[in-house]
Amino acid sequence: MSRALVLFEDTRWADLEPLTDLRPVPALAFGASDLATRLRAAVALPLLAIEGRADVMSAWRGAPTPEPAARVADEVVALNAAVLPGAWLAEALAGTGPALWLAGDAVAGGRMPRSQAEAGLGRGEGFETWLRSCGLPARSVDATRLVWPWDLVTHLADAIASDLAARPGVVRGAVDPRAVLIAPERITVAAGARVDPLAVLDARDGPIAIGEHVVILPHTVVRGPCVVGAGTHLLGGFVGHSAIGPGCRIAGEVDQCVWQGWANKRHHGFVGHSVVGEWVNLGALTTTSDLKNNYGEVRVRRGGREIATGTTKVGSILGDHVKTGIGTLLPTGAVIGTGANLFGGGRFAPKYVPAFTWWDGERGVEHEVERFLATARVALSRRDRVLEDPETRRLRALHAATASDRRGFAAGRTPVP
Repeated sequence: MSRALVLFEDTRWADLEPLTDLRPVPALAFGASDLATRLRAAVALPLLAIEGRADVMSAWRGAPTPEPAARVADEVVALNAAVLPGAWLAEALAGTGPALWLAGDAVAGGRMPRSQAEAGLGRGEGFETWLRSCGLPARSVDATRLVWPWDLVTHLADAIASDLAARPGVVRGAVDPRAVLIAPERITVAAGARVDPLAVLDARDGPIAIGEHVVILPHTVVRGPCVVGAGTHLLGGFVGHSAIGPGCRIAGEVDQCVWQGWANKRHHGFVGHSVVGEWVNLGALTTTSDLKNNYGEVRVRRGGREIATGTTKVGSILGDHVKTGIGTLLPTGAVIGTGANLFGGGRFAPKYVPAFTWWDGERGVEHEVERFLATARVALSRRDRVLEDPETRRLRALHAATASDRRGFAAGRTPVP
């Protein structure tokens, strides 16, 4: 019996904001690639469809396309893009017949005849609700679901180690003989990459993968597990236990972070236990706090209230296109919305800043959408990219949808520490 794969974005995508403001859950960078790529590799089935919010799906550059073999499959396996592969998935795939797999109260996935699955295609974010209504026999599975943004950091090291476990250490790029590779059997350097003299790649704690055309300057230490995406430049300092997307420019200290890609941190400053969106620019000495002075549990603002994270280490969650000025200090568990601009250096920023807010150290005002878009076009042009129409439409819609949050912030209804 042949099978095909459907990936879907579940109805709780908003819990991962601001990371999901401009991209669907399957597109989130995680491990050595992204959530969609990891699930596709885990099941090795032809892709029939990805179901998610139409506006962000249209803005997803490089989204996987359906494969012809999927159209003639007998059976469809549907998987929640926020649920991580693992032993549960291998066991579930070994079974036959219709099934609905539940991870707690969330749908981890399901299996059904392709003829039945056809009725769910094109439903976008409604696919999960439709799947629940299909009357499939339900069973509980021990699966891990990424619920909150900091979950990407919590499960990152294991994901990188799993993704890179089957890759033998191999060097195709130019590694200077004066660079130091520790545990080289766990280090991969792709073609076109450059590792300069006095750089150190230390894979004793986990594997390292250096992507194509990466540049690692002298006096840079990379500590595994770590993935450095294509075209990224590491400009000196310490980078460890992190997944860094393509096209970044990073210096200083970065530890246990997920960078979605195309972001800049060209100067000194510490960023730890954080998730950084695309096209973020962190000014010199921008620093995150990822541990409270009393070593207590970190609380993070979600949906208008603060919730307990269950961990003592949470840095900052930064939406796409966030900008910080020199000396910006971000408190433990900060959430900075898409398009926000912080330039009140020298004092702690608020723990929560709404999307498209300018904060000058004293007050927050609205970042006008046309001025924001003009800046975004310049930022993308610096990487030889253009802001495409679907992205522009989504940014305009997000700006309008978050207006009340900015008004409340400006009026002082959001506490500022």
